[in-house]
Amino acid sequence: MTDSPTGGARLREAQDLDSDYSAAGFAGRLGWGVRPAVVAIDVCRAYVDPESPLYAGVEEATASIGRLVAAARAAGVPVIWTKVEYQSDGSDGGVFFRKVGSLKSFVRGNPLGDFLDDVAPMAGERIVVKQYPSAFFETGLAEDLHAEGIDTVVLCGFSTSGCVRASCVDAVSSGLVPIVVADACGDRDVRPHEANLFDMNAKYGDVVSEADALAHFGSLAR
Repeated sequence: MTDSPTGGARLREAQDLDSDYSAAGFAGRLGWGVRPAVVAIDVCRAYVDPESPLYAGVEEATASIGRLVAAARAAGVPVIWTKVEYQSDGSDGGVFFRKVGSLKSFVRGNPLGDFLDDVAPMAGERIVVKQYPSAFFETGLAEDLHAEGIDTVVLCGFSTSGCVRASCVDAVSSGLVPIVVADACGDRDVRPHEANLFDMNAKYGDVVSEADALAHFGSLAR
């Protein structure tokens, strides 16, 4: 058995992978559209409460979401929130509810599904209730955004490999530009987090840093 690559070897592998994807025509840049909206995906107690089966240790990402949302509000960029909620028997969750046992955390009335005290919707901000991974699947969100002239969705939240990725794929499939803020997304393991950021950036949207997103919102505010 050989040792896994570390340090410089890992960096070279990442650079080689980037070069290979670019040479094959992946990882083009879509750029910021004319009118963005932030979509904060499932920012709830389930992912930050150590007693929760879904605890993911995403406190740093949660803080990043707070800064991103504050900058969006200051720039007049709409902020949309999603939350997962099921009937008591999970019958509205279909096969997905059967597959992932910890989705019981989101049965209506369970406090793990609640928004956080310090990162939460303000009065008047839209809340999209969903039963499946994507913010767009059977929610009407894409149609509403098109009707409002929104052409870009700035995605953040949890988890990177789950609901963020599903929302990114559905956004681009709906004709919206997905901008994924890497620092403002989190997962229970760094490996799927990084792999899915790489793949979304290669195929579906633009992955940017928190600093890049804040700078863009700052330019809109001016």
